[in-house]
Amino acid sequence: MALPISQKLEEKLVCSICLELFRLPVTLPCGHNFCKRCISDHWHKQNQAAAGAKKGYTCPQCRRDFEQCPELEKNVTLDSVVELARDGEARVSGMGGCEVACGELCSQHGRPLELYCEDERRCICCVCTVRQCQQHRRVLFEEERSKKETLLKESLERAQEETERIEQAMQELEEQTHSIKESSEGFKSVILNKFTLLRKALEDFQRQMLARIEQEQTAALENVGENWSLLKERLDILGQHRDRAQHLLACPNDRTFLQEFPLLPTPESPEALLPVEFDVAGMVQPFTEILTDISRLLLEDLPGSVAPKAPDPVGQGPVHPQEPAVKLVARLRECQLRAELLRDHRNLTFDPETANKYLELSKGNQKAKHSHGAVCEHQEQGSRFEPWQVLCTQSYGCGHHYWEVKISSHSVVLGVTYHSLPRQRQQGHKFNIGLDGGSWGLQVREDCYLAWHKGRAEKIQEQLYQKLGVSLDYNKGLLSFYGLGERTRLIHSFHDVFTEPLYPVFWLCEGRVVTLCQTD
Repeated sequence: MALPISQKLEEKLVCSICLELFRLPVTLPCGHNFCKRCISDHWHKQNQAAAGAKKGYTCPQCRRDFEQCPELEKNVTLDSVVELARDGEARVSGMGGCEVACGELCSQHGRPLELYCEDERRCICCVCTVRQCQQHRRVLFEEERSKKETLLKESLERAQEETERIEQAMQELEEQTHSIKESSEGFKSVILNKFTLLRKALEDFQRQMLARIEQEQTAALENVGENWSLLKERLDILGQHRDRAQHLLACPNDRTFLQEFPLLPTPESPEALLPVEFDVAGMVQPFTEILTDISRLLLEDLPGSVAPKAPDPVGQGPVHPQEPAVKLVARLRECQLRAELLRDHRNLTFDPETANKYLELSKGNQKAKHSHGAVCEHQEQGSRFEPWQVLCTQSYGCGHHYWEVKISSHSVVLGVTYHSLPRQRQQGHKFNIGLDGGSWGLQVREDCYLAWHKGRAEKIQEQLYQKLGVSLDYNKGLLSFYGLGERTRLIHSFHDVFTEPLYPVFWLCEGRVVTLCQTD
């Protein structure tokens, strides 16, 4: 890069040994110029280093040797130019207080800062260029500023982008804070409502139980009092009989004894005492039933209010509108929900001993088909279902369990039951799943689903799925049915208190097929 003329001129007026402006410049036979003192000191040090050898004189710049010490004559022209340069430097120094700011002069040499050293990353003067930065990359201020401005603009753009990202993240945090508070308040409302119902139910139950105990106690004590009166009256009669009998025995006259003996009445048989019953065991059973009903107050709707579940499709309402709407900050996505369920997957097999005679099971007991063409007659009537039903061999208690099934079409019922589910057909019903308190079922119809329990059905409007999942959380009393398609959809949940192991159970209409899905 071309340097300013003043800078080039100053470089020519600098001694290559001391790197200062020439002081009494002398010229060697080779044409190079040095300060007289500098070249003399150089040769003196050179001869001392030779240690007694033949003295030599060499030009420090071109390395030319001289046999004898050259005569050092003053370069008058060069000295005059140097003096002019010194006068100009003195004038610049004198004017520095008013025209050149202190920050515009080199701190080492007091010369104006004219270039920028890229290697040392600082502004330098012409002397610095010759001394410290002779081999460094040097550029003009304008060129370096242009580079730095480009870097600074890029830095500002990155800072602006980072600022926008941070502001967006802070906005999301504010929304999360609002959502957490809203969810917390909603859940507090649910819990307060549950415990309010629980306290009311406990108070009502306390009054009922105390009234019943008082009633049973009063009835029992009345019977005890009547029995005591009967016994007291009988005791008085026996005492009168004893006195008259003793008086007759003491009579010395035989005639008188015989005449009065028939007049002595024989004591009648005592009346039967009233039964006294205070059946504490009989009161325990309704007590247990009422406590179970009270516990359902906490279980009912509560898991659905806080458990993660799949979001509803756009334009459709929630599965259970009656459930409190508690918004969760983080809900499981569809794939996450399915993955969580599959962690507890269970492989099921049908129990051929319970299968209706019209249900044809596959070789591995993993597929059931309702076909009148194959009737199984070898089973005992008492072990198999009269309805078109079949149990699974497996039963589940404590813990979380999950299984999946494929159905060929609608008109199928799937659920869980205690082993005591009646084998006979219930009057007026094709199946008996969900007709009592010990079984829970989901009936798949052509246009909807029906959730059955204790003979009551709840209608659920939902699309027909050919693959269904069943989740059983025994400890929490939660039984859930899911539709498995492009999305994992919660169809219905039962909340109850389970007291016995539960068996998966199925009912198939004619021509239907149910397949139990297996995993490795």
